[in-house]
Amino acid sequence: MNAIAERWVGSWRRAATDRVLIIGERHLQLVVDEYVGHYKGHRPHRSLGQRCPDDVGAPEPPTVNDPSRVSRRDRLGAVIHEYAQVA
Repeated sequence: MNAIAERWVGSWRRAATDRVLIIGERHLQLVVDEYVGHYKGHRPHRSLGQRCPDDVGAPEPPTVNDPSRVSRRDRLGAVIHEYAQVA
């Protein structure tokens, strides 16, 4: 379990805390909550077949052939970007 915890903390540190100045405990909790939402709900994981943990049991989404139709969602004040194909 130590390796899993170290991997998550390293990911979180590189993606969030290295780019955001934390100004207090409440702000730290907000940043952690936002990153956890991104990590579980959008970020692909190699061990899960490039799916996020929340979508492991869901069927494969349909692929769109037009690569120019992409939507972008900013998280953590535009530090993290989430992209999705628009049908």
